[in-house]
Amino acid sequence: MDVLQSLPLPSIDRPFGIHLWPIFDKAFELVVGYPASEFRFEEGVTPMSTFKETAIALVAYYVIIFGGREFMKNRPAFKLNTLFMIHNLYLTLISGTLLALFIEQLLPTVWRHGIFYAICDHDGGWTRPLIVLYYLNYLTKYLELIDTVFLFLKKKPLTFLHTYHHGATALLCYTQLIGLTAVQWVVIDINLLVHVVMYWYYFQSARGIRIWWKEWITRLQIIQFVIDLGFIYFASYTYFSSTYFPWAPNMGKCAGEEFAAFSGMAVISSYLFLFISFYVATYKKAAKAGRPRRNTGKQAVIDMAKFETREWLQWAESLSLPPRLLVPIAPVNPSILQSAGAVDPAQIQWFMPLRGQRPFASA
Repeated sequence: MDVLQSLPLPSIDRPFGIHLWPIFDKAFELVVGYPASEFRFEEGVTPMSTFKETAIALVAYYVIIFGGREFMKNRPAFKLNTLFMIHNLYLTLISGTLLALFIEQLLPTVWRHGIFYAICDHDGGWTRPLIVLYYLNYLTKYLELIDTVFLFLKKKPLTFLHTYHHGATALLCYTQLIGLTAVQWVVIDINLLVHVVMYWYYFQSARGIRIWWKEWITRLQIIQFVIDLGFIYFASYTYFSSTYFPWAPNMGKCAGEEFAAFSGMAVISSYLFLFISFYVATYKKAAKAGRPRRNTGKQAVIDMAKFETREWLQWAESLSLPPRLLVPIAPVNPSILQSAGAVDPAQIQWFMPLRGQRPFASA
């Protein structure tokens, strides 16, 4: 038995075959000067642990991104492909590392004590190692704000969904840290898994590799929020029932403050609504309108009056066009323009669906 334990085989206590925490502990010490096992989250002492710091950071974020969008309005877009690749790669690696560390901490707890203990008991979901990971995950939300910086520097649209989601997530993570919620690991772990997939997709896209499953990223996000809300509403229900309505069926109190429960329910519910709306508008309505989501290699007539260049490029990317160049074909047959249903045929351009070059007017 001792021989088997010495081998790097996966087990409940070592899901990856080796103990990751000692390695992380030493790496943490190299960066901050003390082991992760000695970390203490103290409001007002730990960096970014007060509402004032969080609010200042988020106000600065919105000033920078919307001010940056105005600054770039009459300037050419930056080509930041290499930096964008690096950004997405390190977020993929950070998300994957944190997820592995969370799994190592939580799997033994869930296996031996059950899921309720893990999400509702302080000793289950609020241990010292988990607090370190909660805090590091919270800090990564500020790194993810750089996503939006790339958008305005590349002159891409700043949608409400994107800007709201990034700011609200940083604030949500702060409220859960201050609110001492044990259930937050469920939301964080699923989010880390989705981010591994999402940032890997963006990394590959920046390399010029076309991936067919882009639509599945949004589906995964919607599934994520449904699962999140199941756990959050359950934990909140059993807490409020046991506290204020003890006659109602409940499983006892769940660890955490009431304001954290309300913020979790409100923010994640809004995410579910917004992401479903985005999915329907982006994929389902386009399909019903007869717009192909994947290009078949045939020529297409596009009403360029309805698309600015950047919007056309974003739309073309959503169709997963094959890796060739966008070049116009001329001359255009007027009968084809008329059949396209355009009010003004001069506004219609005829394009071969090839990727890489911005659309321009045909002769």
